[in-house]
Amino acid sequence: MNQRLSPWRLGASLYMPATRTDIAETILNDKIAGLRSLIVCLEDAVSDEDIPQALDNLRELTQTLAQAKAKAAEGNDHWPLVFVRPRHKEMGKQLLASMDFSAVDGFVLPKFTLASLPYWWNMMQDSHLCMMPTLETEEVFDVVQMRELANTLHHHPCYRRIIALRIGGNDLMNVVALRRPRNLTLYDGPMGYVIKMLVAVFSPRDFALTAPVCEHIDDHQIMDKELALDIAHGLVGKTAIHPNQIGKIEKALMVQANDHTDALRILNSSQAVFKSQGTMCEPATHRRWASEILARAQVYGIANESSQESHRFSINAGSH
Repeated sequence: MNQRLSPWRLGASLYMPATRTDIAETILNDKIAGLRSLIVCLEDAVSDEDIPQALDNLRELTQTLAQAKAKAAEGNDHWPLVFVRPRHKEMGKQLLASMDFSAVDGFVLPKFTLASLPYWWNMMQDSHLCMMPTLETEEVFDVVQMRELANTLHHHPCYRRIIALRIGGNDLMNVVALRRPRNLTLYDGPMGYVIKMLVAVFSPRDFALTAPVCEHIDDHQIMDKELALDIAHGLVGKTAIHPNQIGKIEKALMVQANDHTDALRILNSSQAVFKSQGTMCEPATHRRWASEILARAQVYGIANESSQESHRFSINAGSH
């Protein structure tokens, strides 16, 4: 794999328990509008007694997807990205040895730490599967350990396989015996520090990070506020636990028209500093931001523009 899969393709990553029997239909028949990525979960969403059923369902799902991929005349480009989250390392090894993952895009690696890296990589290096390690253990609160992990991953052969690092908000809150209050965003408690620290440590080393789930499914005001903060922190997508969250996440990931205008000018201007829409633009320091804005617009479009215009602007960005 010479080039990483773009993390912007993740969007709202919907977790579905492996006990469900309608996952293949959801994937093959585009049953959930706007779904870009789906994670079949064998960890927290499945009880111990349901593991045998979940494994049987997963085996049937992977066979169904592999057969559909083999028969598809135009490939499976219309499918959402499909990931599997095993319960632990031992289950991951068992799955890879016993199932056909040819139509699956990758694994979400639970409770990922520096110590578990050699085990996971030894297991996955000979496969085609991408990796999304989940940061959700006590070590995540320690900036020194996170810096060591980031440096190791940046120079490790697995680097090109990692689409994004997932921030496990609920597990991290559990470490400090807390649950997010109903009237606050995740950023209003200890996770505000954790997310800022992880962005500061991993983003300069060219790792994308995804935002934790908002478990308050029906509180759209909190969800909107949290999504705005996700974007402000540079997070590339968000875990979803209900289909009604997908549209909101997609909308939040659309690029604002003024940001798109600024990004084009920054990347195409010969001026060292200039004013645009009342704001200073400095290409030397804003270039990386501008590149990410155009990459995001290519996938999600531009707010307040028609879909056709959004697509035209993003595709032709380099010609302006």
